[in-house]
Amino acid sequence: MTFIDTHSHLYDDQFDADREEVVQRAFDAGASKIFLPNINAETVVPMLQLSQRFPGRLYPMLGLHPEDLGETWRQVLTSMEKLLQVDTHPFIAIGEVGLDYYWDRSLYAEQQEAFDIQVGWAVKYGLPLMIHTRKAQAEVVNILRSRSKACSSRKEPLAGVFHCFSGSAEEARELLRFDGFMLGIGGVLTFKKSRLPDVLRQAVPLERIVVETDSPYLAPTPHRGKRNESAFIVEVLRTLAEIYALSMDEVAAITSENALKTFPKARL
Repeated sequence: MTFIDTHSHLYDDQFDADREEVVQRAFDAGASKIFLPNINAETVVPMLQLSQRFPGRLYPMLGLHPEDLGETWRQVLTSMEKLLQVDTHPFIAIGEVGLDYYWDRSLYAEQQEAFDIQVGWAVKYGLPLMIHTRKAQAEVVNILRSRSKACSSRKEPLAGVFHCFSGSAEEARELLRFDGFMLGIGGVLTFKKSRLPDVLRQAVPLERIVVETDSPYLAPTPHRGKRNESAFIVEVLRTLAEIYALSMDEVAAITSENALKTFPKARL
């Protein structure tokens, strides 16, 4: 069985002591590829260095996380876009970008402006999006609808992943109206009180799912509370196999193809 972890922050300092071992455990568990979303200006270099050590296995993205907006966020975005303007850039997507109003709404408008700019990069440079959204689905949907209408004449529509989906069946259906998008499913699926298994049964075909860890965060049961890592995605695949009455091999194959369809640069 091989799988793709579409969302891991392996460059995070929580992995400084044993990063090579964590990567090897992922490969041993069946990870064929691991995607690395960026979060801010400081993580670009360590993320790129890590992906360069594992060519064809680890793939970087570029973006400014909504919780990482500082006073200089406009300058950060200007610097990031310059990296995208290099024809040989290695980035497979724009991400991790989006809106997060869970803890703080003081930058309500600024988050939306930054997100809209980065969605514009996806249109301009023909890249998919890795979207983070918490307590902000309506605003995310509005921005995507606006950008989708603006690029409706393009051959390739907006595409990407709604990362760490844990919403209702109605919310899932709304997001899946964006034809080029998948739902990112991770450790939350395995939690004892999670409503996500029922939501997936009701509203989400397996062909619209990719698997992810968000490591070092959100470790699945039975590792909940520990540092997450890509090898643990096996537990997510196990739960998906039960939900869709398929083998783990079949679920891994389908979700991996979904990932490559969504992030075509990772086929290279």
